[in-house]
Amino acid sequence: MGNPTNPVFIENRREGGFVVWDPSDGMLTREAIVLASGGGVCIAGLVLGALFTGGAATAAALGTNVGNGTFGAITVGNAAKAGVYTVEFDDATHFIVNDPTGIEVGHGVTGTAFSAGGLGFTITAGGTAFAAADSFTITVTGALKYGPFDPTATNGLQNAAAILWSGYRDATSADRRAVANVRGPMKVQIAELLWGGNVTTDAQKTAALAQLKALGILSV
Repeated sequence: MGNPTNPVFIENRREGGFVVWDPSDGMLTREAIVLASGGGVCIAGLVLGALFTGGAATAAALGTNVGNGTFGAITVGNAAKAGVYTVEFDDATHFIVNDPTGIEVGHGVTGTAFSAGGLGFTITAGGTAFAAADSFTITVTGALKYGPFDPTATNGLQNAAAILWSGYRDATSADRRAVANVRGPMKVQIAELLWGGNVTTDAQKTAALAQLKALGILSV
């Protein structure tokens, strides 16, 4: 009779096992997300970045404007947000752009290309000059997806934006639905966090933790 053998069981990480403190029990800190195809196997505690995909935008006057200038084509980048941006003129040529949450993203001048907040466009002056308080809306549509935080990326994944709460998702060849912690207030255990393959230095991890802290996700 041979030596008995015992099978080896590997337990997957428990959902949210990295959480130290969450006073809302996830009611405020967690959201349903989509992990972008190509992200590989993603396990609870993985630090995620976010990218905006399929972005498109349309502009329209907000009310009745004095000026009759026009918008050129609008480009939508990975840093954009879905929702309604506002463009308001200070005078005949200068304007301010706010994102859908009301945060100012930049100043612009008619006839000069504007690029900030994930949007790019040019407003061309018309025969009648703009006046202070003339305004436009820019409605942006698209999908926000997540993948492993990657400090070498340029598509949005270089900014830490969430931590995967779900225990196991394989996004190697298809988008996968999951749940992630996207904001605080909460605390997480650094030793329980996981990092993508392109995170190779402590400095990169420190930078990511600082970005998460700005979202209210503190690490201990």
